[in-house]
Amino acid sequence: MKKFKKLICMLLIVTMLPVFGGCSSTSKSSSSSASSSAASSSASDTITITDQAGNEVTLPSKIERIAVCDILPLPSVLAIFFNSADKIVGMSEPSMTAAKNGLLGQLYPEILNADTSFIKDSEVNTEELLKLKPDVVFYGASDPEIGAKLKEAGFNAVAISVNKWDYDCIETLNNWIDLLSQIFPEDAKADKVAKYSNEIYDMVQDRVKDIPEDEKANVFFLFKYDETSIVTSGNQFFGSWWAKAVGAKNVADDIDKDNAVPINMEQIYDYNPEIIFVTNFTQAQPEDLYNNTIGSNDWSKIKAVQDKKVYKTPLGMYRSYTPGADTPMTLLWYAKTIYPDLFEDIDLNEEVEKYYKEVFDVELTEEQVESIFAPTSDAAKGF
Repeated sequence: MKKFKKLICMLLIVTMLPVFGGCSSTSKSSSSSASSSAASSSASDTITITDQAGNEVTLPSKIERIAVCDILPLPSVLAIFFNSADKIVGMSEPSMTAAKNGLLGQLYPEILNADTSFIKDSEVNTEELLKLKPDVVFYGASDPEIGAKLKEAGFNAVAISVNKWDYDCIETLNNWIDLLSQIFPEDAKADKVAKYSNEIYDMVQDRVKDIPEDEKANVFFLFKYDETSIVTSGNQFFGSWWAKAVGAKNVADDIDKDNAVPINMEQIYDYNPEIIFVTNFTQAQPEDLYNNTIGSNDWSKIKAVQDKKVYKTPLGMYRSYTPGADTPMTLLWYAKTIYPDLFEDIDLNEEVEKYYKEVFDVELTEEQVESIFAPTSDAAKGF
């Protein structure tokens, strides 16, 4: 269990802070405050912001070198925010693995030059980090010890949170972009991102709101799976939010534990989910469940397996189970996958191309879009 808690802390990615509106709301609040929250310092070469752990941080107004510690999706968000990865000089190895096996490394090959030696698991080597000469270092708000260590070593440290908004991926993305827009006002995209993501969310809510409770799909999230363990999402992790956001039910919501939680096969038999989603934090593929090729578990009794409704979650800029640049499109993918009739008119490929062009001015090829929905197992190496 300790291993998994450490893994998720790396992601998050976790101290439970006050939350904002849940997914039952039919509109998501815009958190745009780039022009009002960032107070310019009396010195013209600095800017003062409040990070997502509530710390007031003064930063250089010109930031050219960025390192990211334990917030694994953030390098991808930074790259798409700038439409360049030139500023990213350091990130963790799991972030690099995703970059090498997804769109991030294709669109911004310069990110593959980022150093990964300064952090292993959640341990930061400040001497190695100093060699990178970062102007700012981002770290997880869930681990104030890392923040204290970075500040003591003289770094400009900014905390980023993922569960401050109750694992709401739309709100989390909006707030990440809002904070980045405060720090980098010349690249500000807070209003644009919030408007687009909120519109997608509201559209999905409008289509699923009338699904009777007894007709909502029962889904199961296979977060991690190997020969020795099965790990899922209880009611306090991303899986629960994704399910509710598209009018479905996470079968493991009876597990009242934070982050990813171990589970056994007998529990899964009891749940008997109609649909299974396999994340990119495990090398398992749908075929592994269909053919029982991992460990000694027998998945053939599960309805989702019998009906061939096991799906690998998308991998775009990052592993889409977490918040990230792909979040609005991931929401559409979940909705259309679970309720194809309700979203029959939605062409996912067209929506993805439109989203990245209109919001980030990034043009994706047809092959790149299709690759998002066909991730390989290699993206999970290191977990």
